[in-house]
Amino acid sequence: MKDYDYVVIGLGAVGSAALYFLSKSGKRILGIDRFDPPHSMGSSHGETRITRLAVGEGREYVKFARRSQEIWKEIEKEAGIELFKQAGGLLIESGQEAWVKYGGSSFFDQTKQIADSESIPHSIFDQEKLNEEFPQFNFPEKARGYFEPNAGFVFPEKTIQAQLELSVKNGAKVRVHQPVLGIQQKVGFVEIQLREETLRAKKVILSAGGWVKDFVDPSFQTKFKICRQVLHWVEMKEDSPLKSLNSVFMWGYGPKPTDFLYGFPSQDQETVKIASEQFLETEHPEQIDRSVCKLEQERFWKEKLEGKFVGLLPGIVRSEVCFYTVTEDARFVFQPHPQMDRVSLVSACSGHGFKHASALGEMLAAQVLAE
Repeated sequence: MKDYDYVVIGLGAVGSAALYFLSKSGKRILGIDRFDPPHSMGSSHGETRITRLAVGEGREYVKFARRSQEIWKEIEKEAGIELFKQAGGLLIESGQEAWVKYGGSSFFDQTKQIADSESIPHSIFDQEKLNEEFPQFNFPEKARGYFEPNAGFVFPEKTIQAQLELSVKNGAKVRVHQPVLGIQQKVGFVEIQLREETLRAKKVILSAGGWVKDFVDPSFQTKFKICRQVLHWVEMKEDSPLKSLNSVFMWGYGPKPTDFLYGFPSQDQETVKIASEQFLETEHPEQIDRSVCKLEQERFWKEKLEGKFVGLLPGIVRSEVCFYTVTEDARFVFQPHPQMDRVSLVSACSGHGFKHASALGEMLAAQVLAE
């Protein structure tokens, strides 16, 4: 039976970051994943992820978004690879009705209030200024915009890959295609059951995303809601002004949480990535429909995209499926395991975690090392 000081189960956004910071300790460190990260089966893929400092989901997240940007820049220097583009970010509210994402007041107003309280540079645009600065959009009457120059996007697969490679360079071990069949706390250690062997660790970080449901009691499983999401790459016209769009965008065009689009600057000058959100529940990640049919793509165009952008063609070139692991209040689960105090549980991130993930991994590593 092999012994380790710390084992990380699940090497996605937070898990790979936790492994990276643990690997600096000189201890016996192991990371395990049921797939081969970075992979396309979880919540941390799809080419790009938005990051912003004025986090409308809650002021308490600002410190994690700030620190994650610092960490990415540090890793960029260490690994010699670009992970983060500080391209700016535009939040649009259509102006007819406030877009409410998590209850309470308008997400736009929450974002602005947080930016003001945290001294985050930003500008507020009326519809006339939006039309002048962003000819890529067909803004409705009374639209308003919040622009944050320090927002941008991160490359999730590259970030995870860099954190794992640096972890190995620092002495950590990584085992992939290794589903964990169970964990059980004993006196002074935790047993980790794999298909062909059992491992032991002083402490375990359980960062398995939606698969966290496999490691908690049924009464606790209800805390985690698995929601299928679809990312689309849409074809642009040859002369589309979207080709010159440099910033990320988020657009709340109605009052409901699903009245929402977000997107990125084109990475190939042929397509632009645009997605929405939905919150229909799937029981388990293994049950998610990973296919996207033509009808689903056409519905996305008709219901979400048509008429909102300048120079988009109705053809969706490709689509990818990922998922959110969501709590009822859309907050993070970051706590000791309910039955095992030597296991730290980190999931869910409720669909807004990647911008915070590297800082969360750093904090989690520091916590377990200090115990």
